[in-house]
Amino acid sequence: MLFIFTSCASHNLPSLGGQPGQSAPFEPENGTTAASPQRTGERKPLFGGVSSLEPVLTGGEALSLSKLEALARQHNPTLAQAKAQIQSEHAKALEAGLYPNPVIGYIGEQINVRGTAGEFQGGFIRQEIVTAGKLRLSREKYQARASAAELLALAQMYRVINGVRMQFYRTLGAERKLEVQQELLETAEDRQVTVQEMFNVGQANRADLHQTRVLRQAQLLNVQQAENDLAMERETLGAIIGLLQPLGEVTGKLEAPLQPLVWEEALERLLAESPELAAAHANLKADEIMVQREKVEPIPNLFIEGSAGRNFEASETVYGVRAFVEVPLFDWNQGTIRQAKADWRRQRNEVRRTELSLRQSLADWFRRFRTALQKVTEYQNVILPQSEQRYVTRLKSYRADRETWSGVLEAQHDFFHRRLIYIDQLVAWRQAQVAIDGFLLVGGLEPPAGVVPPGHIDSVPKPR
Repeated sequence: MLFIFTSCASHNLPSLGGQPGQSAPFEPENGTTAASPQRTGERKPLFGGVSSLEPVLTGGEALSLSKLEALARQHNPTLAQAKAQIQSEHAKALEAGLYPNPVIGYIGEQINVRGTAGEFQGGFIRQEIVTAGKLRLSREKYQARASAAELLALAQMYRVINGVRMQFYRTLGAERKLEVQQELLETAEDRQVTVQEMFNVGQANRADLHQTRVLRQAQLLNVQQAENDLAMERETLGAIIGLLQPLGEVTGKLEAPLQPLVWEEALERLLAESPELAAAHANLKADEIMVQREKVEPIPNLFIEGSAGRNFEASETVYGVRAFVEVPLFDWNQGTIRQAKADWRRQRNEVRRTELSLRQSLADWFRRFRTALQKVTEYQNVILPQSEQRYVTRLKSYRADRETWSGVLEAQHDFFHRRLIYIDQLVAWRQAQVAIDGFLLVGGLEPPAGVVPPGHIDSVPKPR
């Protein structure tokens, strides 16, 4: 199966539950929607067609999510590793299905008998005839493993794109929190000017003046911390993408339509379309073929040998033919067959374990999604509007001499504090949604999973 990384412009992918403005991990081919991984039958190419788009970072350019995903497809090293694993499995399938080479040699027998050059001087050619479909079974086994490698590469692509999306929203959140902290700094500076003026006309004392200076300086530290957080979030985003150069500003929206998810639907989709589970099934298929392959191994191959040469004693050209087989009297591959059956049983339970692990992980992410969605909804509908109105009301009352300045400050601090909490919940909601839509595959810099577990049968130099 063709494995091509693409950087085409992003499209929404309904099967991933994409939101408006959210691009899909894999680009559709010929303008159609990319197929979800299937356990049986033919699958479409994993990564669509090659795009002529070559993303290049330019100074001062605000990076959109689609641009960042395109960069990750090109530069994340784990995708190249996954591609190499596919090539490796296809190479094994090729080697396993190749016919044995013939053997050609020289024969010299009874040399110097009766003073001649020998009773026989000539050559031979020997060919092994492989029986019982051994080569076909070996090739099919490694083709099944290649299918598993393709599915694991698909899973790795989801990990990378999900990682980019999650970090993109974290970076957007850090930018929004820096804006809030800068607003707080402006209000602290305004407050300092106000208290200074009040102190000049005798309406504030020196202690009030010192307090405003302390608050302003403390807020300045908060701004610096927010700047540091934003810089490190950008560095992390660049690392997931695979770039060594620093990233600039990212552009996008944290808010989006709040669409609840149904647990049963999410679970059904995950178990039906998860690349990890599909890869486990592909490996199980490979192990089934492996058992068949090891069972036919004791069936002896036929060796045919033909020779031609000169019989110097009889002074004539002579020919010879031999055919022989190896008799599986003591070693009929019984140990390897048992090992193959054990591997098959292990893989069958691995499929079950993967299903349960996915269900467990989905429960965790679904809890985070539901909680964050509930909080974002309440903050948008009630908490933030009410908190802002409380601050505005107190400010108006202060201007009408019906409220103290400290009361205004307390309401203002509460409003800004809740804005920061709201941003955190937006990020948490976005990240949970990305994980659920992306089959729970996270960790864009983790090495791609291998096809063959440790200790698995893997004959060399000619695999079977």
